[in-house]
Amino acid sequence: MDIDWGWIGDHTDTLTEHALLHLRLALLPVLFGLLISLPLGVLCRRWGWLYPPALTIANVLYAIPSLALFMIFIQYTGLTPSTVMIPLTLYSLSVLVPNVVDGLASVSEPVRQAATAMGFGPLRRLMRVELPIAVPVVMAGTRVAAVSSISLVAVGQLIGQGGLGEDIIRGYQLQFQTQIVAATVLIILLALVTDTILVTVQRLLTPWARARGASS
Repeated sequence: MDIDWGWIGDHTDTLTEHALLHLRLALLPVLFGLLISLPLGVLCRRWGWLYPPALTIANVLYAIPSLALFMIFIQYTGLTPSTVMIPLTLYSLSVLVPNVVDGLASVSEPVRQAATAMGFGPLRRLMRVELPIAVPVVMAGTRVAAVSSISLVAVGQLIGQGGLGEDIIRGYQLQFQTQIVAATVLIILLALVTDTILVTVQRLLTPWARARGASS
């Protein structure tokens, strides 16, 4: 495979612009998914009967092909970034909701009782005790959702909103492998960098885990 390094050098600005757009289209849905999944997961944990239907709906939405969802939303949001980000937000729920529920379930009952005995009300206990302990499980789901979203964004180019997907489609149309390879490598790098950043964020949010690792 011959790579035209000169072409890559001449199009660095364009590739960078497409990569930044790709990140925005991919990561905003994960953020929106977290904003939905955190309160929903808390409710599912409090009222167990809510979890099965919530998870079923999330899984059914995930089973719908992305292009089909794009076609559904395009009738309402047109050829805009929202047409890509809304389906990706819905897809993220199938990963994030169960991880939030599992994360909260990982908090042992003695820990909850100890927090209550210290005078923590339900909201304060949730914010200061339960959610911090749930961080590793929630972040594990967030990492999966983020990497998956970065991959799926490229499909959005079929409706004109795909970030680096534009270079993949354009390279295929022109039979120009350099453009395809450059865009594909950048997508992989975006996924790796994003995952590394999320791991770092998790470590910052769980200093006790670092201390435990240092003492062992």
